Amino acid sequence: MGSSCSNHLGIPPAKGPNPVGCTDFMMDHTAQGTFFRLYYPCQETEGAEKPDWVPCREYFNGLADFMKINRTFSERIFNYLFANKVCVIFIHLFVHLWRILYVSILVHGFYFFSLSHRDQSASATYYFCEKPESERSKENLSKSSGATQGNLVKQWMYYRALRHGESEFPLRNKQVKQRADECILALDKLTEINSGITVQNVLQTQFDWSTLKNSMDLCRIAVMGHSFGGATVIEALCKEVKFKCGVALDSWMFPLDDEIFPRVKQPIFFINSEKFQWAGNISRMKKLDSAVIQRKMITIRGTVHQSFPDFTFLTSNWIGKLMKLKGEIDPEIAIDLSNKATLAFLQRHLGLEKNFNQWDPLIDGEDENLIPGTNVIVLQSAI
Repeated sequence: MGSSCSNHLGIPPAKGPNPVGCTDFMMDHTAQGTFFRLYYPCQETEGAEKPDWVPCREYFNGLADFMKINRTFSERIFNYLFANKVCVIFIHLFVHLWRILYVSILVHGFYFFSLSHRDQSASATYYFCEKPESERSKENLSKSSGATQGNLVKQWMYYRALRHGESEFPLRNKQVKQRADECILALDKLTEINSGITVQNVLQTQFDWSTLKNSMDLCRIAVMGHSFGGATVIEALCKEVKFKCGVALDSWMFPLDDEIFPRVKQPIFFINSEKFQWAGNISRMKKLDSAVIQRKMITIRGTVHQSFPDFTFLTSNWIGKLMKLKGEIDPEIAIDLSNKATLAFLQRHLGLEKNFNQWDPLIDGEDENLIPGTNVIVLQSAI
């Protein structure tokens, strides 16, 4: 197993033939709209923007709330640990904690849309509210001007913690359903963009969406997510057959209704960490086992739940282990195994004409750093 000890901090460069760009899209300025970032293959240009990893303090605040630590104290910690960390791709200002995972796949020519969920399960996101009439009058904004950037004010939305005495399942189940619906809305919007339909972006960026006409193969779509996002993968597959397969990274299965498991008809690949999973969670994954539909599971040795997001690359060895952001394995080895196995699975089930099948053995856990299936003992009676 590779050692996690390293003096180098920073997100490693992605390995692949294509540079990656991205742009942000917000459909409908309200909390009911969809907000996503689209990553796309591009050509390298000089002077491309390399932003801060976390562009504004509101994201620090959201992370602090989620981690249940004081915002002021956490901001000092985050600034010390993560200040001036930049992304190696050409990107607009935006926080994205799984950048290394996505980009390492995108450099092989994929398009990827990543949602900023509005169900209050994310650490932080935002939408816009219209300014009060009194403020608009002061600024000489006419009532007929509509919901334009000039009469909108940014409203931040933070993680919704469980209230005292509140039952958790109804909240998380409602959230996972909304998250899946947001995935489907984003897919519908990308279908319009791919068809050449003019779209209105609330963010009014300079990106020309018409350049993406007929650029995406929307017959080959997969859905992928980590933790709560892993549960969202299952819910989205159940709701939308246009998603041809799913990759679920260290999934938290609690939010899902039992009745959806037999309704999922697409292939699924579970990639788990060694230290996060437990019998009850694995037994729910096992409910998706099928004799006719490929359902695969591997576990990466020496990994923790945070071995998938960028945090694991941005902390020293002792701080990373103290905060449970690093496992025993070298994080670059772990993410490389995850990405190669994912690419092989996507080629198999999306009919890609690539050479990713060279990594097919990883799908079955054939590597010294992999465990086929799980390291967790699950009683058959629990499935």
